[in-house]
Amino acid sequence: MLATAGDLPSAADEAAWGFEMKWDGVRAVVYVDADVRVLTRNDREVAATYPELQGLAAAVPGPVVLDGEIVALDEAGRPSFGQLQARMHVQRPSAALRAQVPVSLLLFDVLHAEGSSQLSRTYDQRRLLLTDLGLDGPSWATPPAFEGDGATAMAVSRQQGLEGVIAKRRTSTYLPGRRSRDWVKVKHIRMQEVVVGGWSPGEGRRAGGIGSLLLGVHDDDGRLVYAGHVGTGFSDRVLADLKQRLTALEQPTPPFADVVPRPHAKGARWVAPALVGEVAFSEWTREGRMRHPTWRGLRPDKSPDEVAREP
Repeated sequence: MLATAGDLPSAADEAAWGFEMKWDGVRAVVYVDADVRVLTRNDREVAATYPELQGLAAAVPGPVVLDGEIVALDEAGRPSFGQLQARMHVQRPSAALRAQVPVSLLLFDVLHAEGSSQLSRTYDQRRLLLTDLGLDGPSWATPPAFEGDGATAMAVSRQQGLEGVIAKRRTSTYLPGRRSRDWVKVKHIRMQEVVVGGWSPGEGRRAGGIGSLLLGVHDDDGRLVYAGHVGTGFSDRVLADLKQRLTALEQPTPPFADVVPRPHAKGARWVAPALVGEVAFSEWTREGRMRHPTWRGLRPDKSPDEVAREP
């Protein structure tokens, strides 16, 4: 079940909602029985990428299906998507990498337990069941929710340096695969998933490599339209990895349905629209471009056809 971008419920209506922190990681549905299976949003099996989660098999009597977010914490104890990038693309991480970048599963829903599906039960009922499971361990936790107090939840989120909150209607059922207004994501800063459609060669220190990525989003008609370019937020290692990935995807023509402005198209190397990333930015311009975007990382858990402009 997916959330819709929006605003906090009104003060008159907020008693009907629960509020959870929005975690900066990778969404995962986790199947716990004799062993542990971990599936991303696009049904990729990533249990080998996060072996820390195998301990759940001994922590909870199965079969249980859980919903949560896999995160890596920075030095201040905050989820860091940048830190998580070091783990997301490694199928079998070494003990050294696991020690350097440990991950945790932050749980917020239970979809199957006590021998039956929980999808038709209300959010309040599922949260109570999840809390009763007592899942707080070395690599997993059940963070608290705020009932009917969105302003406090947003203030706590901001104080902790988090993205924002998810508001969830307390009487709502779980709708697998659906993006619903029963769940609303409210962010402090703008973020946008993007499809990489090309890159511009770098200059100076970046000569011979990537200077900026050319990005697109799908419009209301399903066309991939140009949304701007991003040249900040990259480490040298990330740039080298991106160039290798994009070289394998090169094609002679741009994948965008509209015309890319000449200064951005000059010298561009076009690629098949297969890679999804995420950027932070300040606002949309009148022309439909992102202003001051900063690269946050690849999203292998997302499919290109899912990428649309956030409201």
